Amino acid sequence: MDLNIIRQNTIGCADKIFLNSAGGSLMPSTVVKAMTDHILLEQQYGAYEAADKNEKHVNRFYEEAAKIINARPENIAFTVSSTDAYAKALSSIEFKDGDVIITTNDDYISNQMAFFSLQKKRGVKLIRVKNLPDHELDLEDLENIIRKYNPKLVAVTHIPTNSGLIQNVEGVGKICRQYDVLFLVDACQSVGQMAVDVEKIGCDFLTATGRKFMRGPRGTGFLYVSDRVLERNMVPVFLDMNGAQWTDFDDYTLLKTAKRFELWETSISSLLGFTEALKYANEIGLENIENYNRKLAEDLRQRLQNNGLKVLDQGQNLCSIVTFVPQDGNIENIYKILKENNVYFSVSNKSNALIDFTLKGLDRAIRLSPHYFNTNEEIARVLEILE
Repeated sequence: MDLNIIRQNTIGCADKIFLNSAGGSLMPSTVVKAMTDHILLEQQYGAYEAADKNEKHVNRFYEEAAKIINARPENIAFTVSSTDAYAKALSSIEFKDGDVIITTNDDYISNQMAFFSLQKKRGVKLIRVKNLPDHELDLEDLENIIRKYNPKLVAVTHIPTNSGLIQNVEGVGKICRQYDVLFLVDACQSVGQMAVDVEKIGCDFLTATGRKFMRGPRGTGFLYVSDRVLERNMVPVFLDMNGAQWTDFDDYTLLKTAKRFELWETSISSLLGFTEALKYANEIGLENIENYNRKLAEDLRQRLQNNGLKVLDQGQNLCSIVTFVPQDGNIENIYKILKENNVYFSVSNKSNALIDFTLKGLDRAIRLSPHYFNTNEEIARVLEILE
């Protein structure tokens, strides 16, 4: 990693301290160029002809996305967000009254909403795995629930929206394979900030987004679909001509690849921008990014604690999402000071992580999410501001 070159390619970090990659990160210049170049092609030639001219680059998306999670291009579908990918994965599962979904206390809010909808519309039962005292998942409890309820699906968010936790998806995947249970992983906060390997995880679905640690444009994401799902002819409720061929007056033939989860109409400029973001990260190497991010986040947590602030992150393995509050829990003064000093950050609210925040007795927390274009000097400067 050459930090000087990375920062030169990241125009947005020149005039601010940007610590909000868990929300929407800063795009490299190559990402923006790929998008604007295609928009200019559409301006000149129209959408169809511009897409034809960039067909080879469009196909590169599947190669780069597959590479970043150790998959095959045939198992990748482009989506407009991780939530879009998640909904398509869920809609391919034929839930019926009494079916069980197992999830966690820390799953992402949009996923929880999808589960609640399935409860109300399909009569699905939702069960959450217990946490151990160190906030790690209780895998023994998971196995006991699977034995008792024979669930239709296990769904786990790899890295929740706050608390810095990296959930043990590999451990969950091993149990799901043992009992032949479908396994869905939300990796919207992990893909791009750390190495993610679907072979090691053993999941049937994995969802990712472009705008967070992946440093791509908003309105992009992807869905990984396992061979097992494809061989079972699982498919989202609503198809179009991108996912199947109209082969009879009243029937269709499914596409053999994960593209059956796509819709034909999409933003080609956004897809090309996302491709460049994936390529950028792949060239640096996710292990390099993960190692750098871990050291940066560890340093930040330690400095916050040394300054008398209350770090809220729990778990044996912590990521590049750092949440904290002052000792009295009131973040208003910190919020104001960071804003005045041009530090970009986010606020985690109780409504987005209801179980976690209720257990902590908090309504809000400051969330800082450093990434590999940030420097140790920036971390030190933030602590000077907070002092």
